[in-house]
Amino acid sequence: MRPLVEPIAALNPAQSERAARNIALPGFGEDAQRRLANARVLVLGAGGLGSPVLQYLAAAGVGVIGIVDFDTVDLSNLQRQVIHRSADVDEPKTASAARAIHELDPAITVNEHPITLTRDNALELMRGYDLVIDGSDNFATRYLANDAAAILRLPYVWGSVLRFDGQVTVFWEGAPDGRSLDYRDLHPVPPAPGDVLSCAEAGVLGSVCASIGAMMATEAVKLITGIGEPLLGRVQTLDALAASWTEFELRRHPARIPVAELIDYEVFCGVPKVDQAFEIEDRLQGALLIDVREPHEHERRHLDDDVLIPLADLLADLSAAGPGPVVVYCATGIRSGRAAEALRASGVEAYSLRGGIAGYSQRA
Repeated sequence: MRPLVEPIAALNPAQSERAARNIALPGFGEDAQRRLANARVLVLGAGGLGSPVLQYLAAAGVGVIGIVDFDTVDLSNLQRQVIHRSADVDEPKTASAARAIHELDPAITVNEHPITLTRDNALELMRGYDLVIDGSDNFATRYLANDAAAILRLPYVWGSVLRFDGQVTVFWEGAPDGRSLDYRDLHPVPPAPGDVLSCAEAGVLGSVCASIGAMMATEAVKLITGIGEPLLGRVQTLDALAASWTEFELRRHPARIPVAELIDYEVFCGVPKVDQAFEIEDRLQGALLIDVREPHEHERRHLDDDVLIPLADLLADLSAAGPGPVVVYCATGIRSGRAAEALRASGVEAYSLRGGIAGYSQRA
């Protein structure tokens, strides 16, 4: 495939020395390195996947790196988000990651975007870049990122991890040779809220993030320089416990039509709307407070005077919540939204805590 980025005129001596092992590669050479130096890559998320992606893009010599992340560094992040350090806890992830990149190579331009990606800003953010790498951890953001990249005809490198497994591929609406694919070919419709746990809820082995993130960075390098065969139409999956990689072919979904505009992705993914949630202080002070997370999550941190009923147990026996009113909560509000919806359908006055325990703790 043709290189995505034109090369700069020449490398300076420092760039040549840093990239000596790249330049020595057969079929790579100085031309490919000059393309990397001229590349502009936007990375969504400076977390488990974004960390190794950012490190390897910087080490490879990518000239401009953009980082989109609204969050701050938490101590629990350090198990896998290896671009951050203990001293960075409570600092914006974009600032922590930018500092780490500049410590590796001060000449790299880092654009910090300490914001949430939304349908109002996605197109404007992405327009200044050659490709997008998505390390986000929720379906609403993935569909948004995919659709924005598809509208702009930008290559979209995607990866995901959960527990001991990971996936990686490349989507590109408008790819040459009729190879256009996007995230909706892999996931035509999103899963129901709560069906897929987040890494915070289910856990993830940190080194799996490194494996998938390194592959994502490699795909970006291949696209920029034109070397090798990108993962267009192929999805690589990692089973770390079995130490095995497998691959399956991905084809355009027959019902998919090209993306024309950005939509409300939280509604599309079934995320509970704000008017179906409230903060505990707002009302119903006497309501039964139910934590629908798993026991290990509850043990680490929970709200006072609550009752633990994991989501699967509650859905199996809605009567366990009593007659109501009920406030249910989880880590981020996804599982609790599903629980509240089921309880309301059974006639119980039930509400979901907006933003889960994470959001509540930040507001408290």
